[in-house]
Amino acid sequence: MRDTRESRLLLVLLIAIAFALITVDIRGGEDSPVDGARQAAATVFGPIEDGVSAAVDPVGNAVSAIRDSGERHDRIAELEKENAALKAKLGSDDRNRSRLKQLDKMLKVAGEGQYGIKGAEVIAIGAAQGFSWTITIDAGANDGLKRDMTVLNGDGLVGRVTTVGPNTATVLLASDPDFTVGTRMEGNDELGFASGQGDGPLRVELLNGKAQIKKGDRLVTFGSQADKPFVPGVPVGVVSRVDPSGGDLTRTLYVTPYVSFTKLDIVGVVVEAPKKDPRDTVLPAKPKPTPTPTVTVTVTPSGQAPVDGQYSQEEQ
Repeated sequence: MRDTRESRLLLVLLIAIAFALITVDIRGGEDSPVDGARQAAATVFGPIEDGVSAAVDPVGNAVSAIRDSGERHDRIAELEKENAALKAKLGSDDRNRSRLKQLDKMLKVAGEGQYGIKGAEVIAIGAAQGFSWTITIDAGANDGLKRDMTVLNGDGLVGRVTTVGPNTATVLLASDPDFTVGTRMEGNDELGFASGQGDGPLRVELLNGKAQIKKGDRLVTFGSQADKPFVPGVPVGVVSRVDPSGGDLTRTLYVTPYVSFTKLDIVGVVVEAPKKDPRDTVLPAKPKPTPTPTVTVTVTPSGQAPVDGQYSQEEQ
């Protein structure tokens, strides 16, 4: 457009109209007469402006990304803090890690045997009630415990509840000489009774004096009437020695218990028996036999070796 008097007048007129529209728009607020036109323009040109802005404003995009990244970083930091607090609560030292491992193992045993258990911690050992092999746990009648309930851990049979207080209970260990539990052999179902021998192996008297038993065979609890004091299927131990039968009506076995009675910490009291006998399913997996390497020696005959046992006259 050429710079003429008419063009200058047109420019002044357009500017005046623009200011007039701005004034009307401001005074009108939400009821502005130009609001419809503004929305229509936004609908048409909004996507175009957004695309152009994204293309030509990398600094703005970078700031937005940094802001979002900062928010994500704050959330990650918060989660890491919560995770660290949880680990600290559960315990980060070796002892607490060991206890968590014991708990996981015990819950696995309970799940496989379908035992409903109440977890407890060993808080004392010794002759609380005159027994020589007992422990005291931090659960009692208020936790649903009763006399003659089976006690186990992640390895197997620990003992049975003998005395119950409001918040504690005494457990007679399977290693006590006054302890007796019915057992069943894995596989052949031979029945017997195991009794404790202090720090020695359990002594088992099989009812069948001619039973074919060998070292390495395993036993579980047979179970009691109404599941008290023992529920069935709890691992007891592994046969370490078999006495000769000698024609007796019973046969004596010596069994290494699965449980280490001098290292008890986390135990479970069976407050709900399984609906059916788990049989041998709770027993740990048998160790795989280690293959014995076979060495084959091949002798290569030398050139001077005699043939068919014959020697030459020079050799003789």
